[in-house]
Amino acid sequence: MIHLLALDLDGSIVDLIERESRDELECSVHTASYHYELVVKCQENRYDAVLIDLDHPRSGSLEEIDQLKALQPSIRCYVLTSLPQWEQALQAMKSGADDYLAKPVHPDKIRTILQTLNKRPVHRLTGDLKLEFNKSKRIIGRSTAIKKVYDLIQKLARVDTSVLIRGESGTGKELVAQALHYNSSRKQGPFVAVNCGAIPETLIESELFGYEKGTFTGADKKKLGKFQFANGGSIFLDEIGDVSPQMQVKLLRVLQEKKITPVGSNQEIPVDVRIISATNKPLEKMMQEGKFRSDLYYRLNVMPINLQPLRERLEDIEDLSVFMIEKFNRLHERHIRCLTPEAVQALQVYDWPGNIRELENVIEHAFIIEGTDEIHLDSLPPHIQQKAPELDEPHSEGEGETTRLQEELRTIEQLMTEANSLKYPELKEQFEKEFIKRALKAFNGRINQTAEQTQMTKVTLLRKLEKYNINPKEYQH
Repeated sequence: MIHLLALDLDGSIVDLIERESRDELECSVHTASYHYELVVKCQENRYDAVLIDLDHPRSGSLEEIDQLKALQPSIRCYVLTSLPQWEQALQAMKSGADDYLAKPVHPDKIRTILQTLNKRPVHRLTGDLKLEFNKSKRIIGRSTAIKKVYDLIQKLARVDTSVLIRGESGTGKELVAQALHYNSSRKQGPFVAVNCGAIPETLIESELFGYEKGTFTGADKKKLGKFQFANGGSIFLDEIGDVSPQMQVKLLRVLQEKKITPVGSNQEIPVDVRIISATNKPLEKMMQEGKFRSDLYYRLNVMPINLQPLRERLEDIEDLSVFMIEKFNRLHERHIRCLTPEAVQALQVYDWPGNIRELENVIEHAFIIEGTDEIHLDSLPPHIQQKAPELDEPHSEGEGETTRLQEELRTIEQLMTEANSLKYPELKEQFEKEFIKRALKAFNGRINQTAEQTQMTKVTLLRKLEKYNINPKEYQH
């Protein structure tokens, strides 16, 4: 049986669902009167999908989507909206909603949703979620760096220890945290994400641990904290480096005692939660300056996962772009097939200070500008296009291959002339030196990427650079 939960403004969507559901679908529809009731009902019962009418005066904020997903990771969230509020619907999609329905909703749309829910595999509740997670949660890449992350996730998913994820902003730290959760024994429990840097210091304790009714002005009812929502599952503390020293002490106690104390209460509440944290700050330096507790650091940093910035894994850009094109095709109802080779090359020579998040913004920008079924260079933002003149002029395949062979023959002749002999050791060093210079030039002087693409270890490459007195900075452009 399909179980649906709806926050319906006038009851029309419930009537439509009941009309379109056939006997063999065995559809059961439950309703809520306000947004908080959605959360309460999802705590008490399991649903296949929830439908939220954004025109409802008690629909609340888009944060409820995160709460519902945290309580029931496999639940599908659909938002309904009238035409003037499509911008809010798009924002809901970015906040985790699976789809939005324009009002009045066409019966065919409801029928499609019901058929999709009816065909969902049973493993959404009881089986291995690894394939479902990899498909829907956007961990994309084939580089050596991301393969190492996959390997660590696989190992850490088998244990229940704390994990600290390190990486620049926009590298996908929350996605890695979700992968850890959904591939672990806690996958049936909730995954609750908290951005510690976005919560004022005066509110973070009540946000994490909850509070009792009457604790302060405006506390007209008891509130559960994020740790209680995450009970039996995992809590992701993003930007852990922004937490105050006073709050660090309380988090350390949770790690040690597995208990929390709500604000305004003297009662300790046991919690069964795995803590996954993340930061882009230098915690080691902060410890030296007395800004971060060393005992908390060692508790969190049992096994770290380090995410490389996008500029160090440029070979993943095309795969990431393809995935984002598919996503925005669904979101904007377009049929763009791919990026042109020139556009891909322009993306691969850019430094990406905003990492994957910036790449996603660039692809969405191109969707707005592009009028064909391919994303061309001139549809990319100007600061990306500026890199294009640095690319080599395009050649036909045959012409390019001939030119490359001619250059290699000239290089061999030049090296043999300079060596003035055919002695293998001397020529080998000359070839090796030239090879490293060309590789550095091809990969903009980046050590990690050059080592990875040439299948050398980083230690070997550094040793060769020192041996031949090669400065990689000279090949950066």
